[in-house]
Amino acid sequence: MKTINDKPFKENQSIELAVGSFIITTVLFVLYIILNESPNVLVIAWPFALSAIIVNLIMFFHLTDKFIHLPQQRKEIGIKILLLLSNIPVTFVYYLIVMRL
Repeated sequence: MKTINDKPFKENQSIELAVGSFIITTVLFVLYIILNESPNVLVIAWPFALSAIIVNLIMFFHLTDKFIHLPQQRKEIGIKILLLLSNIPVTFVYYLIVMRL
């Protein structure tokens, strides 16, 4: 007998991670611009960026696993995956701007 899981997918950590990563990355980018390309900001920003990539990848794999195993909640999980992945182009644009300055 197959169990039907009709409960909504209640995982808010992925949204908090995506929004938190976006806010911190944006704050570091603005600080870098405001402080006239201070290398001190990069000392903080590069380790943060590396750790954010690792943590976001872990969350992406977790959501992908849930997407595969919970077909009833694929819409909600798919939206959370897209929100998490939306940080990639934003961070890439910040990176391009910093490298051109």
